[in-house]
Amino acid sequence: MASLLWGGDAGAAESERLNGHFSNLIHPQKNLLGIKSATIPNIDGSVNRIEEDDEDDVVDLAANSLLNKLIRQSLVESSHRVEVLQKDPSSPLYSVKTFEELRLKEELLKGIYAMGFNRPSKIQEMALPMMLAHPPQNLIAQSQSGTGKTAAFVLAMLSRVNALKLFPQCLCLAPTYELALQTGRVVERMGKFCVDVQVMYAIRGNRIPRGTDVTKQIVIGTPGTVLDWCFKRKLIDLTKIRVFVLDEADVMIDTQGFADQSIRIQRALPSECQMLLFSATFEDSVWQFAERIIPDPNVIKLRKEELTLNNIRQYYVLCGNRKDKYQALCNIYGGITIGQAIIFCQTRRNAKWLTVEMMQDGHQVSLLSGELTVDQRASIIQRFRDGKEKVLITTNVCARGIDVKQVTIVVNFDLPVNQAEEPDYETYLHRIGRTGRFGKKGLAFNMIEVDKLPLLMKIQDHFNSSIKQLDPEDMDEIEKIEY
Repeated sequence: MASLLWGGDAGAAESERLNGHFSNLIHPQKNLLGIKSATIPNIDGSVNRIEEDDEDDVVDLAANSLLNKLIRQSLVESSHRVEVLQKDPSSPLYSVKTFEELRLKEELLKGIYAMGFNRPSKIQEMALPMMLAHPPQNLIAQSQSGTGKTAAFVLAMLSRVNALKLFPQCLCLAPTYELALQTGRVVERMGKFCVDVQVMYAIRGNRIPRGTDVTKQIVIGTPGTVLDWCFKRKLIDLTKIRVFVLDEADVMIDTQGFADQSIRIQRALPSECQMLLFSATFEDSVWQFAERIIPDPNVIKLRKEELTLNNIRQYYVLCGNRKDKYQALCNIYGGITIGQAIIFCQTRRNAKWLTVEMMQDGHQVSLLSGELTVDQRASIIQRFRDGKEKVLITTNVCARGIDVKQVTIVVNFDLPVNQAEEPDYETYLHRIGRTGRFGKKGLAFNMIEVDKLPLLMKIQDHFNSSIKQLDPEDMDEIEKIEY
């Protein structure tokens, strides 16, 4: 398996640059961006002094998806039920418990095991027999990141490729440059024993001279560049594509123009082309898009994780200002044995201020906020998972999808609110849902100003749960709190 952009010295340099984009992601945190007037040392001993801001962090769907791919090195074990809707209900429904049952080519089986996959995930058990069936079947599949959907459609592409035919046969669309590269890495790893199969990236920066024959069998790219390669430059003959994959459909329709570009590409494909669409969510807009672009599909849904507050005890502390909040936090921190804690702030400014305060008091703290690059975020999360920092201070960029078993306490330094200054119930649920994971009990503390108490009462009524007031000066009361 070779990963190629364009040949020659220039192409080799570009390929090395792109492939190196995701290398060495797990490195010590080099700085804490955006902290004003703070002597936060870098690894090289230099100091960052960067302007602070007061922005709320808006979660970017594409960045969040990429982050989840990077930090989930192994498959997520899901207990949620898989729902299957077949285009032909009378057709027998097959599932597999081992990769051997799929009767794959030997080099593919070797590639799967070399990646550390021992058995199919839940989504793969149901999806792979459909994706590898003869004649090919179209599929719409929904499941969260980490359940093996990328590996599943990569396996389908590699299974359909004829290595002796030197032209594009499989086309995969991803919503961003970075997600395309990440998918390509999976193709390269799974196909490393398929020595005559090559992958090419149709992404910005990979410029190919006009009149060039593209001989690589698998093309992965973003809709705009693929559209240009197909219709303007005539580099790809869509009538020869055997497998068409549209990944991250929910992110795709969130990006201006990508849905229409994807549909234009799909309409030029032959009727016998196998079409596969994947999405982490299935809102109405995603479903409508999926039905437009994938004809006569089988549908697989993996029920979304249902967070519950039943095993999380919630408390609130009334405070006058953020310094009072910090003092209350210190009292709680000193009175309770903490494994690891996540502290949520509504704005970057508060997150950075709190980080400085805690570091100056000698706590092992890391800061995660939206202005960091995805690979910086991945590095910070990995360090937190490894226990190198005990406290993760973050904005809403970390509210979903990050599972750390050692987290026993979640603190809302600020209550989550929407633009109308009303409680953001969903964000509250996902924030405190970072504790109480994996069947364990957890604790959640809300630091609130007196004028925010009505918001907290709305949250309590909304979830029909009890949030008890805690006196931060009563150390005896704090020390009685147990998990």
